[in-house]
Amino acid sequence: MANAAVQTLDISPVGRVEGDLDVRVDIEDGVVTNAWTSAELFRGFEIILRDKDPQAGLVVTPRACGICGASHLTCAAWALDTAWGTEVPRNAILARNLGQIAESLQSLPRHHYGLFMIDMTNKNYRKSEFYEEAVKRWAPFTGTHYEHGVTISGRPVEIYALLGGQWPHSSYMVPGGVMCAPTLTDVTRAWSILEHFKKNWIESMWLGCTLERYEEIKSYDDFMAWLDEKPEHANSDLGLYWRMGLDIGLDKYGVGHGKFISWGYLPHEDKYNNPTIESRNASVIMKSGVYDGASDTHKLMDQIATREDVQHAWYDEPGGLHPFERVTNPVGKNDLDPDGQYSWSTAVRHDDNGRLEAGPLARQVIAGGSHGEDWQHTDPLVLDMYKKMGGASVHLRHFARMHEGVKLYREAERILREFRLDAPWYVKPTETDGQGWGATEAIRGALCHWIEVEGGKIKNYQIIAPTTWNVGPRSNDGERGPIEEALIGTPIADASDPVEVGHVCRSYDSCLVCTVHAHDAKTGKELARFRTA
Repeated sequence: MANAAVQTLDISPVGRVEGDLDVRVDIEDGVVTNAWTSAELFRGFEIILRDKDPQAGLVVTPRACGICGASHLTCAAWALDTAWGTEVPRNAILARNLGQIAESLQSLPRHHYGLFMIDMTNKNYRKSEFYEEAVKRWAPFTGTHYEHGVTISGRPVEIYALLGGQWPHSSYMVPGGVMCAPTLTDVTRAWSILEHFKKNWIESMWLGCTLERYEEIKSYDDFMAWLDEKPEHANSDLGLYWRMGLDIGLDKYGVGHGKFISWGYLPHEDKYNNPTIESRNASVIMKSGVYDGASDTHKLMDQIATREDVQHAWYDEPGGLHPFERVTNPVGKNDLDPDGQYSWSTAVRHDDNGRLEAGPLARQVIAGGSHGEDWQHTDPLVLDMYKKMGGASVHLRHFARMHEGVKLYREAERILREFRLDAPWYVKPTETDGQGWGATEAIRGALCHWIEVEGGKIKNYQIIAPTTWNVGPRSNDGERGPIEEALIGTPIADASDPVEVGHVCRSYDSCLVCTVHAHDAKTGKELARFRTA
């Protein structure tokens, strides 16, 4: 019997708002059999920062992204702290963590309503019993919950503005601490903002229950029992998402490699006051790790294992190097060649474990492990779901992202209780030459900055963003990038409207603005392109 014809779709752009992700997929018998993800615009922050003042990264890198600048600022500050051997007061660590948490909390409803749930109103799902309600709630601009969710997403970053004076693009985190000293009035206002966010979205719209009731859920069986416990649970936005996601089959595709990475995040205020690269793993509240789903094994993540392959990226430099060894030499005037070079993103991999998926699902399956320190945060729910539901999927990946919000909220509450307003917020550092590394978990996943200071200037600055992990092209050994691999096996019901490709990519919340940054306005660009071959 002759093989079915291969249909090739070029989809550009796939992302909503956040950068130009181009995807090519081969489809046979209505299923994706091959995929390529391409970051089409050059970033170049590493070149911009070369030979600049060491503190330039504090101003430049938060502008890498308008939605997660606090995460970049966090990395830039900790990178210099480790390079200079600074002392960081406990208040400053708490203030840095609170800024990042506030930014992450705003991203949850913004992504859920503004980027992800829009796809649930696609005409392909009109036969679903939940479709009418989905359109009523989540249709862009007109949906009742769409409007409320997008609007309330702005509340948490009001807390960030209390610390940094503005959001986005503040630079209040500096080596040695922070350039703010919140007053009792500021702390009281922050409590009020948190409480409003909880009462008017998390509990009333998202969960349909109190935080305390949701925190009792520890397993897949607990969650399913919670879902059936009350109509308020089943009809909450979380409940409706879960039921409709299963109904339209979001749990059936988007598997990926089944290997995950987290740097860990939120340094503890009493354990990372004299930060070093080596001491970080034992000092963060949310532990780092690499999780291999096939062998069900966890281990800590060491930055020294990071490698960047460039065989399929538009760079003229050796591949397989650690970021401290990279030179960032971009190649101009590039053609997109699926068999050769086809992206500005490098292929990031772990020296022992190969390609790893970053993001909320990665954080949650790692949070379920027994590795790390006894005092570090552990949460068994998503890892239990991962095992009982047969691994990763579009459905579980998005659930993991939204599940994390409750823990982040609780940590914000704890920080406000822990501030000692009459204690120091800043200790002036001594500037020296050296190498530093700052890492965190942006809402989209593992983010880190490497810096080398020589002669009082930046000799080398390297950034690996979450989307660089996820959207990278094939590595030197031919292994697909995480999103490329997750697209394999995706069913395409209508090749003229491949919403399923969007589901997979948006379950990663791929944000290309952290991976690519320059645009040649002379060339113009297509808003959509489909080629059938």
